[in-house]
Amino acid sequence: MYTIISGTNRVGSNTLKVAKLYQQLLQKKGIEANLLSLANINLLVRDAAFEKIENEFLIPTSKFLFITPEYNGSFPGALKMLIDTSKSNGIWANKKALLTGVSTGRAGNLRGMEHLAGVLNYLKITVLPNLLPISVINSLMDENGQLHDENTFQVINQQIDQFINWA
Repeated sequence: MYTIISGTNRVGSNTLKVAKLYQQLLQKKGIEANLLSLANINLLVRDAAFEKIENEFLIPTSKFLFITPEYNGSFPGALKMLIDTSKSNGIWANKKALLTGVSTGRAGNLRGMEHLAGVLNYLKITVLPNLLPISVINSLMDENGQLHDENTFQVINQQIDQFINWA
């Protein structure tokens, strides 16, 4: 099972738009992927609602796609809280992950993806080596989430194909 995690709790973010694009592209390739947005989720408390997220999204997933914005040279604290609040040992180990960074700046969250890769490796998740930074996302995508840059579209498709075929 595939799950895409939109790694911010900001409502209406570019990150969620990119995550939805990944979901659409996977669907065109015949793969149904869940989409977990961290917006409007209480990540501070391990309650019944949080355990429902674990049981529906995290535990059954074998391949995660993390779409993360750049927050202060790293990845968002909301994503770290998701990981920290979860039952780390029973959820994350021996799974695979794809990382895509999103920013309005020029680095595409390269540093944040490296930080996240380190955390995921610590949790025994194998990370696809092709980390994809998407820079100046605000000029590549419109307010409806339509990507208007053919080169970015191609590299996203290449990354997804690598992830699908990664044994």
